[in-house]
Amino acid sequence: MNKLQPSSRRRPLKLLVSVIAVTTLAGCASFSNDGGFGSVEQTTRERLNKDVKWARSDAEKSALKVRVGELLAKPLTIDDAIQVALYNNRGLQAAFFDLGISEAELVQAGRLPNPHFSMLRASKPENGIREYKIEQALTFNIFALITMPLAVEVEKRNFAQTQRLATIEVARLAAETRQAYFTAVAADESVRYMRKVKQAAEAGAELARRMALVGNFSKLRQAREQAFYADAALNLARAEQSAVSARERLARVLGVAERSQMQLPDRLPDLPKEANELGSLEQQALDQRLDLQAIRLETEALAKNLGLTQATRFINVLEVGPARVLEGERNSGYKKGYEISFELPIFDWGGAKVAKAESVYMQAVERAAEVATNARSEVREAYHAYRTNYDIARHYRDEIVPLNKRISDESMLRYNGMLIGVFELLADARSQIGSVNSYIETLRDFWIAQGDLEMSLIGKPSLNAATRASIAATGRADH
Repeated sequence: MNKLQPSSRRRPLKLLVSVIAVTTLAGCASFSNDGGFGSVEQTTRERLNKDVKWARSDAEKSALKVRVGELLAKPLTIDDAIQVALYNNRGLQAAFFDLGISEAELVQAGRLPNPHFSMLRASKPENGIREYKIEQALTFNIFALITMPLAVEVEKRNFAQTQRLATIEVARLAAETRQAYFTAVAADESVRYMRKVKQAAEAGAELARRMALVGNFSKLRQAREQAFYADAALNLARAEQSAVSARERLARVLGVAERSQMQLPDRLPDLPKEANELGSLEQQALDQRLDLQAIRLETEALAKNLGLTQATRFINVLEVGPARVLEGERNSGYKKGYEISFELPIFDWGGAKVAKAESVYMQAVERAAEVATNARSEVREAYHAYRTNYDIARHYRDEIVPLNKRISDESMLRYNGMLIGVFELLADARSQIGSVNSYIETLRDFWIAQGDLEMSLIGKPSLNAATRASIAATGRADH
């Protein structure tokens, strides 16, 4: 039986020891205590001045439920409404589990694949003696060890990007809550004013009917008053439906089961004394927008992934490990050595894989440039809408509403002096109520525009899903 040289026997042993040592070090990769959620909490406090929790246990869910109940027990301010949504929205809680998925991939990237054990056993009787052939091999994926640092770096960037996307999801929900809240409050306030309009129209229609009965009012004028009353009743029904829809939308955003669980204030907040100036908002958006930071991380991760693709274009698997072979009688002893297996680049030289990775990377570069350009435009557009709605609401507050009130007051004086009739007085009252209702709508639009401006400085909500899809398709490094 041939014997292997002593040096040949020592090489597999040294290799095995090295692999075991590296495997031990790789086994140190573990999960963090907070699952990467700490950065999301911190950024939420800095950007939104709000608290956010990831409820992963029954105890944490119960604590959040108690806190939500305390907030819902009183009339909701806009800050309270946003806080309830961040605590109670189940879609947001589901989005946080992307952190767990991404961290698991990061930990997995830092661990070697399990070793492979293979065995061949064959025998046959010959001349009364059973001959055996037994081959045993224990192999390790050495190439995974070589590419591990690069793969870990790719997954680190992907994990950081997932954290950014989770924060964008928080900001998106806050912006949606702000819009739903102001829409619901304004809708309730509009209903109250539309009821006043209906009452005035009803009084006018009834008076016109009585006057027509005694012959002091024409049929045409009576029909006009009756038509106005019919329109007022229809508009009130529409306003009530809009209020119900607005409350239901707010309930969905807050994650509450019934809209009756929410208590809203009677009126919208007052218009601020001064509007904010544009200043350096464009540069602030470029420096701080989370979607820009996320797409930069995506581009960097793809660049790292391209390096990994170039490294693996020829050899995808390289396995090595000790082996022993027995041929002959069962007690004839084993021949010891080692086994190496790898893929031969005969038909596929990896060119297509590298070309795909390069195209994906350049696509990400162009997308990042587009997002940066759009960010500046979105900030300018949001600020213009904010300033325009502020100026319109201020004009209603300072000019139109006071003017209609003066007209109504003067009409009352003239009515008391019997200089005008009751229908002229009712018409002026209806005009005043209509101007107040328009002011409510413009005030609502201003507060929504302010939320849109704040969101434009944080990130574009619609990028979230698209970027996640891009990560899933191209951003991961398989090894």
